[in-house]
Formats: sequence, C-alpha cells, structure tokens
Amino acid sequence: MPQELRRILVQFLENIQEAFCIIDQEESIVWCNTFAKQYLSPNGTNICGLQWSSIVSGLPLGEVLQNGKTFTGDLALVGNTRCYCNRMPFHRENKIVCAIVTFQPAPPIKHTTLALSPNDDYDLLEMVMETSSDGIYITDGEGITLRINKAYEDITGLKRTEVIGRHMKTLEEEGIISQSGTLIVLRTKAPVSLLQRIRDTKTILVTSNPYCDDTGKIIAVITNVRDITKLKEMEVELAQTRGLTELYMHRLKEIEAQVGHGEFVMKSKEMLAVYETALRVARFDATTLITGECGVGKEVIARIIHQNSMYKDGPFVKINCGAIPENLLESELFGYAGGAFTGARKDGKAGVFEIANNGTLLLDEIGEMPLNLQVKLLQVLQDKRIKRIGDTKEKMISVRLLAATNRNLEESIEEGNFRRDLYYRINVISIYIPPLRQRKADIPFLATFFLKKNSERYHIEKTFSPQAMDFLLRYNWPGNVRELSNVIESAYIMSDTERIETAHFPNFAIDNEHTDVLTIHKLIPLNEAKHLLKTKLITMAMEQYGSTRKAAEALQIDHSTIVKNRDCMQSDI
Repeated sequence: MPQELRRILVQFLENIQEAFCIIDQEESIVWCNTFAKQYLSPNGTNICGLQWSSIVSGLPLGEVLQNGKTFTGDLALVGNTRCYCNRMPFHRENKIVCAIVTFQPAPPIKHTTLALSPNDDYDLLEMVMETSSDGIYITDGEGITLRINKAYEDITGLKRTEVIGRHMKTLEEEGIISQSGTLIVLRTKAPVSLLQRIRDTKTILVTSNPYCDDTGKIIAVITNVRDITKLKEMEVELAQTRGLTELYMHRLKEIEAQVGHGEFVMKSKEMLAVYETALRVARFDATTLITGECGVGKEVIARIIHQNSMYKDGPFVKINCGAIPENLLESELFGYAGGAFTGARKDGKAGVFEIANNGTLLLDEIGEMPLNLQVKLLQVLQDKRIKRIGDTKEKMISVRLLAATNRNLEESIEEGNFRRDLYYRINVISIYIPPLRQRKADIPFLATFFLKKNSERYHIEKTFSPQAMDFLLRYNWPGNVRELSNVIESAYIMSDTERIETAHFPNFAIDNEHTDVLTIHKLIPLNEAKHLLKTKLITMAMEQYGSTRKAAEALQIDHSTIVKNRDCMQSDI
C-alpha cells in the first residue's frame, strides 16, 4: 500500500493548484511539479540541477537548510509573477535533507504525469501533502475514504476519524456532505468540479480527478478542496451594500429633486419621518388620508406621493371640497351630461374624477363634504366607476385618491357630520403632518428658503438679523408654513434695507406672538382683552389635548364653543 499511495501522491502533485519545488542541501533544484515549471521555466528549459538563486530572487534558502527555519507568506517575484511563497525544511532522522518551496496563487495546471526518481521518498510526499494549503481527499476505486490532509480538516471542520474508511455514499446519506464529486467521477470516469455543502453550514469548491492503472481502471480518486464560504459571504455582503447604496442614492435624488424644485424643505426628524412615510406609501395604490392643521403642507405631501407613484405620468388634480357651494360640488366632482340642467353646457362637462383619470386626485378639506355626496363618493371608490349628472352611462376610472383635512373626522362622525364607512374607506393609510410650532427645527430652513424665493422674484438680496430670526423661532405660527411664507414676503417688501429686522414683520404677528404668559402692554378695550385671553386659552388647550372635546372639558365650556372659535381663528389667518 505505501508504494501505491506514493503513486497516488505523485498524481496529486500534478493536480493540485499550487507549485512545489524540492531543493537539496547544495541549493540545487532536484524536482518540481509541472505547475512550478510553468512559472520558473516558461520556455520549457529543464531547470533541474540549476541553482535556486539563479532562477528566483528574494527567496534565499540558507536559513531553511542550515538552521531549519520556516518562512510562510513571503511575497516574491517568481518568473514574471509576484507570488506568495512558503519555504520549509524537510527532516529525516533529525537531519535536514532538503528544502520544500511552494508558491501560489496560480491558474489551473495541465493534467500531466510525472514519475519521481527512485530517490524521492514517501515521507517527503507525505510532508508535501500535509503542508498544502489546499484540502486533499483521497478514496480508492470503490469510493472508500483512504486519506485526508490537515488542510481538509481545517477547511471543513471534519476529522479524519469521521471519514476515513467510510464510503462516500454513506457520507452523502448522513448529510455530512451534500454531493460527492468522487461518486460522479466513478460513474462518469471524468474529472468534475462542483460546490459542496459540509453539514449544510459551509460551502467548498471540490475538484475530483480519477487516477487509473495501466489498464485504465480507476484505482483512486483525488479531490482538491477550497473553502469559498467567505467568498460567498463577501458576495452577499457586497450585494447588500450595493442594494443599500442604490436605495440611499435613490432617496437622496428624491429629496434633492423635491427640495431643488422648491416643493419641500425639511430638517426636523418629524418631517423626515413624514417624508419617508410618503415615499413608502407612494409605491402602493392605497387611499391615503393626510391630516394636519391649515397651512402645514398637506398638498405638498400629496404631490410628493403623486410624483413617486405609478401615476406620476398622469395628471395631479386638486379640489377643495369646502370652497365650492354644495349645489355645485357634485357637478365639479362627477361632471354632468349635456342639457342636464338649466344653464348646463350642451356638450356637458367632465368632473375632476374624469380629469384625473390615470393620475391622482386630491380631495382637500374632505371633512366639509355634504353627507349626500359622501354616499356617492363611497360608491365611486368601491366600484371605480362614475356617472355624470343627467347621464345614464357609467365610465370606468383609474385614479389614485388622496384626501386631506384639518378636522378631526372621528369627532365629525360622532357629531353625525361624516360617514363612518367613508372614513374607513379613505383612511387606509394615514399621514399626520405636525404643526410648525412642534417642529421648530424647520423654521430657519423654511425662512431662508422663502427669503431666497423673494430675492429671486424681486432681484434684491436680503438677510435676516439675529433678532428677526429669534422672533421667527419664538412665534407659535397658528397659520403654520403658509403664514410663515406670507410673513416673510411682507417683511421683505416692507424693509427698506438689505437686512430684515423684527420691526418689519406685520403687526398682527408681533401683537399676537404667543408667550407663556399673556401680557398687556397698553390699554385696550375690555372685549378685545377677553377675546385675546379666550383665544390664548383655547389654543393652549388644543395644543395640550389635540381634541376639541377634551379641550372643552378642560376649559369647562360647551364643545360647540370650541369648534366655533377654532373655525373663526382659522378663518382669520
């Protein structure tokens, strides 16, 4: 068996993806495999007998042959290629008899046959096998495991006692390996390379080659093994990194596009969360309810959803349900047929649902819609069909519906002013936009943005004084972003210098600046003082409770009083 195993190991040396050289005590090359020859003598010249130092520079062997030192991982020039090299002594009876040099990486070698000289020793081949960085697995011609090396144990985690003497088919059936290259070679009589899983935890690349006797019978299969688990992990990590990079770049472009077109300016974490939600919702054709006080930017968020949705190439249509008289709102929504009523156009008129077909329709202030139209709207949302007033034919529509309101629709439902079933229909997704006073981090950026717009419009560059910016941050902005825009335009126009001061802001903003304590700086009519105090208390209660009913309970007044005063305050803005 030692003689046969020696022949097998010789065959292995011609299949391994690593160069091997043996150098004697005189530093002469006595043997190297074909792969090494391709590097050391690419023109085919016989190099056996030549001095090692005349072929390779930078890899002296004196310390190896004289002192028995081992060197691993040295970078040196082998031929015209830089390789990582290992140098080690080979001992026999405690005496150094030669040096072994290996180097890699290297391309696959040609399958050749090389016979060792009679002086080559089994022990030497044994050491070559054990010092290889590739895993080696050897079976006989029946598929019984004969030998593995240390590198195979390190790569796979399998021990010699687990596999030696066992058939490859048994290892497959027990799930130790996923697929045997050895069995494929025995069946096809041809070399094979494949990916193999070890106990379903590690992936390795195996290359199995047959070793035949003089009659052509396979007497052994030699398998070279390389660990590619780390490579696979790196590929997954790289794919994930690329995916995240693409996502972040996409988000960045979206943000830059919005801000660059003057549609959306944000800095606070509250508005960043709103923006992220809008982008997420845009990908799905779900009815969305956008809520928040007057002037917070509900239409802006609606446009962002539209621009990032599948309907972005279609129209964006907005209708304010509270700004159109009740007797006209139905025809504005659904259109009318020719001659449907006195004064109707002969050819009829399309409603906003038809106009927004294949696009997005924003129903602003949906809380103001009359109950009779809420029923019809619910039917349209369910059937995806509309029928013009006075018409008998229905039309199919494909519209992304967005709704917006500054009212608490749940309270409107309790009051009998809004249908519960319609509320559930339009509130599939809800986006709440906080008031400006709750996200003051946005104020400097919004103020600068609006100031720049006015500078571009009126062709005069202006800036804010520190006191003016401090006022903008202190003021509670009951009219939110819309009020901020108007106040800055007014101050821009009223300032007679290139610097905007607090005195340039409108009187109503200065007089009504909210502080923790209501102060009176001059005599005013008592009724006006009562109005200011009432407004202050209602505002504080709404900020604290967020509900007109809870605010009314805290102030111990009728709920209707809160609702009426809130509406008056918003209409004054």
